[in-house]
Amino acid sequence: MPIPFSKMHGAGNDFVVLDGVSRPIHLTPSIIRRLADRHFGVGCDQVLLVERPTVAGADFRYRIFNADGGEVEQCGNGARCFVRFVRDKRLTSKDEIAVETLAGMIYPRLESDGGVTVNMGVPRFEPADVPFEASARATVYDLTIDGHSVSVSVLSMGNPHAVQVVPEVDSASVNTQGPMIERHPRFPRRVNAGYMQIVDRRHIRLRVYERGTGETLACGSGACAAVVAGRQRGLLDDKVDVKLLGGTLHVSWAGEGQPVWMTGPAVTVFEGTIELDRL
Repeated sequence: MPIPFSKMHGAGNDFVVLDGVSRPIHLTPSIIRRLADRHFGVGCDQVLLVERPTVAGADFRYRIFNADGGEVEQCGNGARCFVRFVRDKRLTSKDEIAVETLAGMIYPRLESDGGVTVNMGVPRFEPADVPFEASARATVYDLTIDGHSVSVSVLSMGNPHAVQVVPEVDSASVNTQGPMIERHPRFPRRVNAGYMQIVDRRHIRLRVYERGTGETLACGSGACAAVVAGRQRGLLDDKVDVKLLGGTLHVSWAGEGQPVWMTGPAVTVFEGTIELDRL
């Protein structure tokens, strides 16, 4: 049976979005990999599935699958596309919704200018919460990568991030070093590897190698993690423009114990149908 889908992107981070509210949709890792394939499927960084909530107080359940077929906890760019999708499909009339994720509740809000703001939650720093193997919490940790020491900030935005400061993102070893950081043994659930260039206290440039996907044009949770890491290291102010390969996100964080707020675009590229059982 043909299943409708929307192809969407947030600052170039692209998604196939499926409505599992109107009809049940069963996704297997092999179907997800084929759907995400840019030659044999629709093509995307992640597949997003909208479902009915399973917890009280939520409007929807939000499930995120990386291109390798694995389900993950959080995706900030996807969250913005999520609220645009449920509004466009008339699944809700609300401008702000409560969304259940594996990482907990998030609250994306559709703005009057068409952008979307997301409360991404409170960042967590304890190694066990990331998870990350370390004897105690620190602002910066040293990782051994291919025989060399790399300094990273480690935190969870509902999903794990390792952020390093680099002189120039254009020459950073994102696609060679990134996979080694992603699968470093100190990260038992793997990690997203961020490369941050400080332009000034209110502007950074960022590239992210995402676990299970590779480098993407934008990573919303990675942008939040980078700003938090920069703030923790005394390098950034509380409101920062994050320039990624696919566009700019606006991130603000008041400090420890407070949620991170992210604002950016959510765009529908095209609509279609696909027969999942033929993938």
